[in-house]
Amino acid sequence: MTERAGSARRTVITAAALAEPTASLSGYTIGVTSDRRRDELVGLLENRGARVVIAPALRIVPIADDAELRAATRACLAQPPDIVLVNTGIGMRGWLEAAEGWGLAEPLRAVLSRAYLVARGPKARAAIRAAGLQDQWSPEGESYEEVVEHLTARGIAGLTVAMQLHGESQPEYTEALQAAGGRVIEVPVYRWAPPVDPAPLHRLVDLITGRLVDAVTFTSAPAVGALLRAAGPSTEPLLESLRVDVLSACVGPVTAAPLRRHDIPVVTPARARLSALVRTIVDELPRRALSLEVAGHKLTLRGHAAIVDGDLKPLAPAPMAVLRALAATPGRVLSRAALLRDLPRGADEHAVEMAVARLRAGLGTPGVIQTVVKRGYRLPA
Repeated sequence: MTERAGSARRTVITAAALAEPTASLSGYTIGVTSDRRRDELVGLLENRGARVVIAPALRIVPIADDAELRAATRACLAQPPDIVLVNTGIGMRGWLEAAEGWGLAEPLRAVLSRAYLVARGPKARAAIRAAGLQDQWSPEGESYEEVVEHLTARGIAGLTVAMQLHGESQPEYTEALQAAGGRVIEVPVYRWAPPVDPAPLHRLVDLITGRLVDAVTFTSAPAVGALLRAAGPSTEPLLESLRVDVLSACVGPVTAAPLRRHDIPVVTPARARLSALVRTIVDELPRRALSLEVAGHKLTLRGHAAIVDGDLKPLAPAPMAVLRALAATPGRVLSRAALLRDLPRGADEHAVEMAVARLRAGLGTPGVIQTVVKRGYRLPA
């Protein structure tokens, strides 16, 4: 796992600076599970002040020399498909590049030019047109379900459908097309593989279950499955964190589907673009922030920081945990033993005192954290 702080690394971000777009995600920690184009996504998040945790869930392995891809290509040439479903831009480009290496690019392009080309999204459409071809239809929501519904309504009985796979087989959609009378040729252009170093992904699981990240981004459905597999025995605590405290931000509905099957709330942008995904996070995370009036001061809690009277003040995990516990019930006194439950494992009551002292120093505002002798601490209501 790689942790990268955003552009704002000062101890305090003033109210004026915090109002700038470059600080819209200051105080938040966001996990990035993508491998391809991760630098673009990380840059967009960091440019808005976020602290980013990089933990690729999967990596793409091209299979240009794979016998299955060559066999699927020759099957398309031997019996030209009536319909071709292009799922991804990288897949379309990879297919043509592999065919070029085999000396089959022009025959394949000729076959594709005569087929009814379906582009599942804008990237697929761009790749089709870059190849000098013309797509005939795209689903508005970019989902497989829409594609299957459109093709079955159009009528595919007796027709051949070539489906460029999105990293792995989609048996439910292949079977739906076959049930409608179509003959399906699956075209595997690349496959997903585990990351070379799995440690960052396991660390991200720990951060999610510990509520130490505020959001996790997903740009492919297989990445969701990889994260759940990495969780192992911690799967249920991970799911509970995602259901309640950690925002799941997905680039589109196809990516979000596995999370929704686990009853996890998901946010997705209207268009499947990384920039739109980041704008969705910018809109959603501050909306979730807890704000309250304490001892005449306005206090807002972000992921790893508190905004006091407009100024953002980053805090370490233990002081932030104490502040969240106290802010959950303003005016109520929490004992050291109660606060201890919110600190990292292995801490003792002395660690609570240290966390409170660091919290007071970090906030720099007298009277916000009150000591109630022999009882504990509270935020004055």
